[in-house]
Amino acid sequence: MTFPWLTLVGLLPIAGSLLVLVLGGRGGKAVALCVALADLVLGVAIWPMDSLAERHSWIGAIGAWYALDADGMTKLLVLLTVILVPIVLLAEWRVGDGRVPRRRAGRPVEADGVLPPRWSTEAFMALALMLEGFTLYVFMASDLLLFYIFFEATLIPMYFLVAGWGGPGRTGAALKFLLYSLLGGLVLLAGVIGMYALSAGRGAPSLLTSDLTGLPMGTGTERWLFAAFFIAFAIKAPMVPVHTWLPDTAEQARPGASSLLVATLDKIGTFGMIRFCLAFFPGASTWATPFVLTLAVISIFYGAFMAIGAKNLLRLVAWTSVSHFGFMVLGIFSFTTASLTGSIFYMLGHGFSAAAMFLVVGFLADRRGSALVADFGGAQKLVPVLAGVFLVSGLATLGLPGLANFAGEYLIMSGAWSRHLVFVAVAVVATVLAAVYVMLAYQRVFTGPVTEASEKHMTRDLNGRERAVIAPLIVLMLFFGLVPKPALDLVAPAAQQAMVHVSASDPAPSVSNGGK
Repeated sequence: MTFPWLTLVGLLPIAGSLLVLVLGGRGGKAVALCVALADLVLGVAIWPMDSLAERHSWIGAIGAWYALDADGMTKLLVLLTVILVPIVLLAEWRVGDGRVPRRRAGRPVEADGVLPPRWSTEAFMALALMLEGFTLYVFMASDLLLFYIFFEATLIPMYFLVAGWGGPGRTGAALKFLLYSLLGGLVLLAGVIGMYALSAGRGAPSLLTSDLTGLPMGTGTERWLFAAFFIAFAIKAPMVPVHTWLPDTAEQARPGASSLLVATLDKIGTFGMIRFCLAFFPGASTWATPFVLTLAVISIFYGAFMAIGAKNLLRLVAWTSVSHFGFMVLGIFSFTTASLTGSIFYMLGHGFSAAAMFLVVGFLADRRGSALVADFGGAQKLVPVLAGVFLVSGLATLGLPGLANFAGEYLIMSGAWSRHLVFVAVAVVATVLAAVYVMLAYQRVFTGPVTEASEKHMTRDLNGRERAVIAPLIVLMLFFGLVPKPALDLVAPAAQQAMVHVSASDPAPSVSNGGK
């Protein structure tokens, strides 16, 4: 029996979250950071390991198993998750400061139009660790019921992370996030029940993903089940037109919570499309390709245009992510090895750049007391280091060569070009729009004359803790931008397996070597 490495990776942060709640102010913050760092070590340690699969009978009557596994795609997303959580904990080290008693009516005291935190810093960290554990189990689950349980479980800590800390509209934003997510969960549950019924109809039921892959089903049934899974993952991704919860949530939540939401939790959407939609419903995936690619290109453009017009920096980052998820879906449903590999790698690069952008904007907003673009101006002269990391993070977001997003974006475009020329040609224009929304935001916030408001509020640059938060993200964006090969080699087999599921082959080159 092999050591249960995957169980340990997922269980450690969940157990740690309970310990932090018990300890509270008696060392809870330090314990939370130590647990997150220990899980980071474990997440890195499993990278080179093979034969990590764990399987134990769970509910025999319905063929459910406690089953975990980790291919290259899972390992990459596990790595992303365990890296970001300790960074977020350090960034939000004082998120509970300013917490005040509630009035007898049960409403928090409001000061200057901003709601104070409902709960302590330790509560935030416990919820972040719980979210980490649940998210890791989602990525590692190789049983459909186990996947679904943790898919839904992630809603609990994420809801409280949004509702407990952030802007004055955080309660409404948390409710909107919850309702959209529950809708996706209900649709997915219908799909899970449908897959179980098909499996049970062939004899002994099994909810192992390996047994459900290639399960025979009629064309109509396959298309309906594909729709159930795809809608759930499109909400999570998020794709137009089921995206509206994200900008509101990102604007009202703490930047650390938004980082975890967009950089890790939302990756469940694109992960699920590859892991389940392509594997379980290859015929329906091919049938739906024109529709899905149209939605992807609309998401790319709509997100970019909304980012250009955004008046709030947190909403701007959220809109850029809508655009980026469109690129990922474009790569997934282009059905080439290069585009699929690029989409998986893009999940990693986007995770680092989105987290960096949210955290940097959070540092700006904490100083100014506002995330509105109009409330800044000339800040580069006052906080040059903060201006520099904003620029680097923004350049990574727009896919600058040498930074992490470039390799994924290039592979998506080059892989999809040979099969879907029109869609790619339209999507390429959005890369120009990305430069517009990044540089326009930088110009409005950091350049020009120093405004009176900036001079009053932007009195300190990044401190030591904040530099320790941002430095790893900058290093990782540079490393995976300059040395993408280890990660690409890791995820290539998962992309090739997805190609096998949909019975797709890479288009032959139009010109052979040497023109022969």
